[in-house]
Amino acid sequence: MSIPQAKATRILFLTLLLAINLTALIAQNQDKSLRAYLSYATFNVPGGDPYIEVYLAIDGKSIVFIPVAEKEYQAQVDITISFARSDSILSFAKYTLNSPKINDLGRAAIGIIDQQRFFLPVGSYAMGIEMSDPNNSQVPPFSTSEIVNLEFNNDALQFSAIQLIERFETATKQTELTKNGYDLIPMVYAFYPASANRLNFYTEIYNAEKVWGAEGKFLVNGFIESAENMSRMNDFVFRKRMDAKPVNVILHSLDIAQLPSGNYNLVLEVRDQNNKVVLNNKIFFQRSNPGVEFRLGDLSSVVVGNTFAARISNADSLRDFLRCIAPIASEAERDYAYNLTKTTDIPTMQRFFYNFWQKRNYDDPNSEWQKYYLEVRKVNAAYSTKTKRGYDTDRGRVYLKYGPPDQVVENYSEPGAYPYEIWHYYTLGRQRNKRFVFATKDMVTNDFALIHSDAIGELSNYRWQLDIYKRTWDPHSIDATSPEDIFGNRAYDFYKNPR
Repeated sequence: MSIPQAKATRILFLTLLLAINLTALIAQNQDKSLRAYLSYATFNVPGGDPYIEVYLAIDGKSIVFIPVAEKEYQAQVDITISFARSDSILSFAKYTLNSPKINDLGRAAIGIIDQQRFFLPVGSYAMGIEMSDPNNSQVPPFSTSEIVNLEFNNDALQFSAIQLIERFETATKQTELTKNGYDLIPMVYAFYPASANRLNFYTEIYNAEKVWGAEGKFLVNGFIESAENMSRMNDFVFRKRMDAKPVNVILHSLDIAQLPSGNYNLVLEVRDQNNKVVLNNKIFFQRSNPGVEFRLGDLSSVVVGNTFAARISNADSLRDFLRCIAPIASEAERDYAYNLTKTTDIPTMQRFFYNFWQKRNYDDPNSEWQKYYLEVRKVNAAYSTKTKRGYDTDRGRVYLKYGPPDQVVENYSEPGAYPYEIWHYYTLGRQRNKRFVFATKDMVTNDFALIHSDAIGELSNYRWQLDIYKRTWDPHSIDATSPEDIFGNRAYDFYKNPR
């Protein structure tokens, strides 16, 4: 039986944007560092197979341009994408991605965007990606894999993935960029610098007609929320009434010119005619907009009266309490609280502190604070150092932000390794099976630093194993991502199989 192949789409070229805290596929040598960024989205086809779209962005500065004509240079990347299940490859694409031709090597800073579409039956797949630069023989092929799920039910109300898009335009012919009459240029980096004033996105809602009938109607509600405390940004909201169809399409653009720097979620809700939320979906993104400050509101209007906050009258205690909320505060709240700790303005500190907890539990902010402070005391007892309170350490921050891990590997005496811990969370909000790796060079200090995590928005370090084993093995080659396979090295095994 022949294996179906995905058709190669046309190649797009964009100016490369700065990307931070994103999934990166990296292979390095001394001259070039092959850097690419991956994202994907899943969609359904009523009456047919669903499909996965894979989006790749390659940094032009990380690949080798060679002469192809007089005063013309071009780079290439060989790419293989495959989808396997039960050791059988069900679909793949193997192709060479060509850069545009340039006449000035100084213009090699372009970004190269590629999209592929794969139709597959419903199920779970191991998506494998291999990349190599045929013009740079010093770098071996780089490969990675990830589990992706196609979970669609043709009788249930469902969202497709939310696809972030760089821009969209009316389609003049059908290509693999085309959906419902528009060519959608993928936004591979979920990062918006200050120069980006619009957040464009596309999604589909399936089977509304089966749920509400052909004459049915429903409401789509969208908004931006802080990814850190889930508070809604009320200035970034949209609503749209829709007629129930087998497939309802949402292509929308939000003005984010005044959205401050921070980590956010774009949230979409489907509400019925009683305004009850019956379905939701969200996607994470980051924003850098240093010229815009977060508006915390007029704290002078907050009345603390006889509240618990009014009873905290000691300036040092207030400063300590303002510092300890940093793990669960938004970026703007952290900045504001930090600046308050540099003052002696006790009334403003009290108002801010009360307002912070009232936003999280309007009816009983004191119980919300007491519940959190119980956890603060736990991390202070467990993770404090000679110079830091427990909530200021990496382990304390992660514990307070995400809660206690489901499993902890504590390995303090492995030969050749610095003491390390690996925390495993079965669920982390909408994420699954996320891990945090902490290490220290000195057990006496009790200060374990976070050196790697695969959770969204956290430090990602593909060479984290070298940080653990650098005590006895420090390679000169920057190609190395892991130590030599020596008996007793257990960090990677614990990472992949926590126990």
